Amino acid sequence: MSHKTPIWAPSTERIANSNLHAFIQSINALSLYVPIDDYSQLHQWSIEHSDEFWQQTWHFSQIIGDMGNETHQIGLEKWQAPCINRDKIWFPQANLNYAENLLDHSRKNPNEYVIRFSNERGEHQQITGQQLLNQVSIVQQWLVNCGVKKGDVVAGYLPYLPQTVIAMLATTSLGAIWTSTSPDFGIDSVLERFGQVEPKVLFCCNGYQFGGKYFDMRDKNHQITAQLNVMLGHHDLAVCEIDDIAFNHSQAHGEPSKDDATKYDSNIENNQNTYINWQSLLEKYHDADVAYQRVPFNHPLFILYSSGTTGQPKCITHSVGGTLLNHLKEHQLHCDIKPFDNVFYYTTCGWMMWNWHVSALASGATLVIYDGSPVYPDASVLWTLAEHDSVSLFGTSAKYLEALEHANYHPKNNHNLTSLQTICSTGSALYPEQFSFVYQNIKTDVHLASISGGTDICGCFVLGNPISPVYKGECQFSGLGVDVQVFNDAGNAVVEQRGELVCNNSLPNFPIGFWKDNGERYHNAYWNKFADVWHHGDDVMLTAQQGYVFFGRSDTTLNPGGIRIGTAEIYQQVNNLPGIVDSIAVGKLQQQSEEIWLMVKLEERTQLTPELTGVIRQTLKQKCSPRHVPKEIFAISDIPKTRSGKLVELAVKQVINGQEVKNLGAIANPEILEEIAKLTARTSV
Repeated sequence: MSHKTPIWAPSTERIANSNLHAFIQSINALSLYVPIDDYSQLHQWSIEHSDEFWQQTWHFSQIIGDMGNETHQIGLEKWQAPCINRDKIWFPQANLNYAENLLDHSRKNPNEYVIRFSNERGEHQQITGQQLLNQVSIVQQWLVNCGVKKGDVVAGYLPYLPQTVIAMLATTSLGAIWTSTSPDFGIDSVLERFGQVEPKVLFCCNGYQFGGKYFDMRDKNHQITAQLNVMLGHHDLAVCEIDDIAFNHSQAHGEPSKDDATKYDSNIENNQNTYINWQSLLEKYHDADVAYQRVPFNHPLFILYSSGTTGQPKCITHSVGGTLLNHLKEHQLHCDIKPFDNVFYYTTCGWMMWNWHVSALASGATLVIYDGSPVYPDASVLWTLAEHDSVSLFGTSAKYLEALEHANYHPKNNHNLTSLQTICSTGSALYPEQFSFVYQNIKTDVHLASISGGTDICGCFVLGNPISPVYKGECQFSGLGVDVQVFNDAGNAVVEQRGELVCNNSLPNFPIGFWKDNGERYHNAYWNKFADVWHHGDDVMLTAQQGYVFFGRSDTTLNPGGIRIGTAEIYQQVNNLPGIVDSIAVGKLQQQSEEIWLMVKLEERTQLTPELTGVIRQTLKQKCSPRHVPKEIFAISDIPKTRSGKLVELAVKQVINGQEVKNLGAIANPEILEEIAKLTARTSV
């Protein structure tokens, strides 16, 4: 029995008022099972009675639609031999519409604000339920006139704007499929994604601002549209361009003169494509009731993309019912989201957390959206937003919390965060010290939920729950209905040992598959390592508290002398040292072993002296082990990451070992890889 002390525990009042407590009471009221008293018992029940759990979640969250009489059936094999968990079909008789569920709160509360938007230019916009319905209906009419119907793909190349939400809702109201990337993606990266899924319509923006700089998108939009038409063999891709930036600021970065803007807009409007400006679209049609095309539970809703760092991005296709049902479970039961809560998540449209965030509308929450840098002009911006909009759930990443620490910014000293109930963090492991930072410097009484899942399931495998204690360095628990286990190499479940995160049952939110895949690529991605078990590729440990500690991705786990070391263990120590902003550690292959090579980004006016390298090595030796000490340490100008901010450890490992990096377009700053190659080549000789 563990004697570990929690860093936070919910009050009796908070437990009693939680959605999760109400859900437990609803299960106990059925009088069909042994009474449930706590989360652990509820989780066990949700695994043993999986069908009943998902049915009750449907009813509790009040999904609009016809559930049907069958919870599941065994589907046709997706690849070669049958695989029960892979092939299971959930709610085969159900019919529903995603947008209808997200807009029901707006229909019932037309005068309440459902979107609160801010950007780094200091602009604010609030949208009521009726305004949202009106604009969705107008965009829906335009899409219909463009020939969009059930099963067609509509793409967004956009920042996170209210218009992005509106375009997605109009698309999904028709039973069409939404896919998106953020505007920082380059032309080749966009074409690699959208070229595979063949959109009928493209939403884009004329520009955006980030970190005080303006970025003109119009030429990129023009090139992408032209090349998509060539790739898809037609010349009628419909384009709607949103004027997010008024191009009349003096000499802003990437910004043409007003005359150039007028000339460009004239050129794009007169080309062969069906083009319309967002404002013109709103003026062209009249308000009407939104029409909803209900579709089967397993009809495609979203196409998301893998990072593409190992080859062509996978087009991961998620279902209407699976996505909605799982998001409602995670929002209402795990995050305790309630009607009229103000829910914020800092994300881009190229990250699955965008899809996760917008689904909060289905719980009656108000979306709080911010477009811009989270630390420009300083570290206060998101906390000013949280205070101004009375945010109840604040969603962020471990890297952002690390940046706050480096900036020595303590929100609790500068902001009234009375409304804040929950902080969610994802993207990478949240270190024990970061838990302490949150409770000491943001808010003492807050539910800190370190959550982990992925684009692969558009949701979480492990996350928080509001009725149980929080322990430093741990994700609280596996999700309800999710049989997460940790397997050793032999495929046996282990506790308090490092291993592979797996899911040992079927989930409604598993992907339908990969777009235009015959099933082979999907099977090999998740189902090939252990028989009939989803293998996620995370290096983790299940603790005595039934929480999870993450050490990194399995394919980048370090292995010096045959000892498995997670990169998160190294970052936890190195990134907290004075003078170091960030770091990345990879394995340099030798004849019969592997060495750890560490690259660090230093603060301005800090140099990688023998004294600093000595501190790094001594810290890792004392706080971790001699095996954690890097053989080589290099200073680099930046840390290479994906466009969603994740470290590209595998790409760096390929560079230092002289291997080909297959897809540079997936990396936000690929020039750093060349810097690393030149720097490390001298050592490799």
